[in-house]
Amino acid sequence: MTATAPTRKLVVVEGVSKHFGEGETRVDALRDVSIEIAAGEVVALLGPSGSGKTTLLNVIGCILEPSQGRVSLDGERVYDGRWLRTDLRRLRLDKIGFIFQAHNLLPFLDATENVAVVLRLAGYDDAEARRRAIELLDYLEVGHRRAAYPAKLSGGEAQRVAIARALANEPRIILADEPTAALDSKRAGIVMDLLRRIAREREAAIIAVTHDEKIFDRFDRIFLLRDGRLEVDAGRHAA
Repeated sequence: MTATAPTRKLVVVEGVSKHFGEGETRVDALRDVSIEIAAGEVVALLGPSGSGKTTLLNVIGCILEPSQGRVSLDGERVYDGRWLRTDLRRLRLDKIGFIFQAHNLLPFLDATENVAVVLRLAGYDDAEARRRAIELLDYLEVGHRRAAYPAKLSGGEAQRVAIARALANEPRIILADEPTAALDSKRAGIVMDLLRRIAREREAAIIAVTHDEKIFDRFDRIFLLRDGRLEVDAGRHAA
């Protein structure tokens, strides 16, 4: 019998802590957090306000520097007591896609240009950037709205365009902060099903901070943070 190849870990966080301030004003936002996310997984970070969810997401996204610990992304150790890369902007561009509750689309650009602008920043010429942008919009089944401006898009359409923008540079790691909070149940389900498809087809790891109970069944695992500590790995939830 042929052995099954191990699934590659795309996110490895080891003993990460983060505090703000010192002395009596010190706040411990993360306390010795360790977590591993594999290619193809869609996981949720849950917890009350102030529990450390967004702090952890920002550490993984190389936006916020830990106070201690180690972080590896897509097989590369990126933090070990200090950042191991000097150009964090390029690191984020190479490895990470971001999706937010507010789609943050540029109102003066149509859907295609909102995606293409990221590709131009990555070095693509105008024609290739537009071609790839249209390809991504078609992949997310919103290509028919590629000439529409954000004000003319529905909430679900705008979020799909934002997801296309997050995928523009083919990141293996996608971080989502309340990606469905502004959507109704039907559109939230559609967006999460798209994210699950992306995780499978592109072998990406997707990590979402959410309070949205209507999408809990779309996650492979759910992690609970409380007072900066990872209390629960709730195991497999999605069918």
